[in-house]
Amino acid sequence: MNMQANSVMSPPAPKGLAEMRLPMVMMRDILLKTIYRKTVDTVSEIAEAICLPRAVTQELVDIAREQKLLEATGTLNANSGNEMGYQLTDAGKSRALDALSQSEYFGAMPVPLSVYSEQVKRQSIRNIQVTREQLVNAMGHLVLPDSLLDHLGPAVSAGRSILMYGPPGNGKSSISNGIREALGDKVYVPRAIEYSGQVITVYDPIVHNAIEQEPDDPNSLRRKTRFDTRYVMCERPTVVTGGELSLSMLDLVYNPTARTYQAPLQLKSTGGIFIVDDLGRQAEPPQALINRWIVPLEENKDILGLQSGEKFEVPFDTLVIFSTNFHPNEIFDQAALRRIFFKIKIDGPNQENFLKIFAMVARKRGMPLDEASLVHLLKVKYPTIDNIYANYQPIFLIDQMISICEFEGIPYQMRPDLIDRAWANMFVKDEKIVK
Repeated sequence: MNMQANSVMSPPAPKGLAEMRLPMVMMRDILLKTIYRKTVDTVSEIAEAICLPRAVTQELVDIAREQKLLEATGTLNANSGNEMGYQLTDAGKSRALDALSQSEYFGAMPVPLSVYSEQVKRQSIRNIQVTREQLVNAMGHLVLPDSLLDHLGPAVSAGRSILMYGPPGNGKSSISNGIREALGDKVYVPRAIEYSGQVITVYDPIVHNAIEQEPDDPNSLRRKTRFDTRYVMCERPTVVTGGELSLSMLDLVYNPTARTYQAPLQLKSTGGIFIVDDLGRQAEPPQALINRWIVPLEENKDILGLQSGEKFEVPFDTLVIFSTNFHPNEIFDQAALRRIFFKIKIDGPNQENFLKIFAMVARKRGMPLDEASLVHLLKVKYPTIDNIYANYQPIFLIDQMISICEFEGIPYQMRPDLIDRAWANMFVKDEKIVK
């Protein structure tokens, strides 16, 4: 099943406690902890705080009342449409404090891992069909050869793994970001998931870009179809890591104070993209990093471990993009390379594309082109580096000339002598430093 943008099925809201598939004691304790910590007292406020429909929240409140943990205050709250108010009994406060000592987690009711796995399938990155037009639009600011798009298109649509390699400064990072833009639709990210009675927080405002939701108009005759608010509707996530990536960052993070877990980076990137930039610059050898990804890449599942040592499976639904300045044969063995689905070389531009980029940057920066300067650049300067062009060079040279013009107090202009001064800053001359 291939999807176009915005066709992801939303997670349906639970209609009753029986549909929650969570331990009853866990749900009751999260209810009590939330009322204790947030001082909410009507069913509407409690429902919003624990991210459940009102009817389901009322069921939970009734159970807590039967167990003498909650009691009605006997007053109607005028600010909340004359709703009945509720408060914790002494036994309820005692139970809330006891539950907080076991886990500080309160607020949004978690989604069971098995239920979340069903939603992952509904919004899988592997269901998306990216068209050539979407890729071109997303990368319109880059001058790329058609042959590169021929390779990139099928790689992105497959939603598997991509290794981009080639000399530095040719836009591997920009292409990765362009791929992210091309995906352009939404996914539903759980605020937290539950496995074996443990809470794992997933939604992270640093990683996930939430899409603003219009609030329901209570006076409207037609209420909008509501999705399960234990999820946050977000753009497809992108996690970018570089030289700082370590194997430990791919494990569950346990907070001993709150006694909860935080999802590792690859779980936060579910339904989106995980970019490993500058592969080969990390403290861990690239081969070790790839070995960690072998099972996820091949089987679409990852194995995580709890503090108790128990291992469990989570969905792995992520387009992994590895980007390196090294030749793949230098950093991987053949077995590892076989596991990476697409290998795409990102080369520097030819002279024609270099001039296109140069003219485009000059126009954007308000720098007039000068034929004598361009001839000097191509015939005098580039032969000194074997005519090897890179995508970063036009921006670098033009910005250098702009800085020189501003310093000298002259209008923006291109001259052979200014090209020479800019060029001198692009490369460091090989020489011995006398100490």
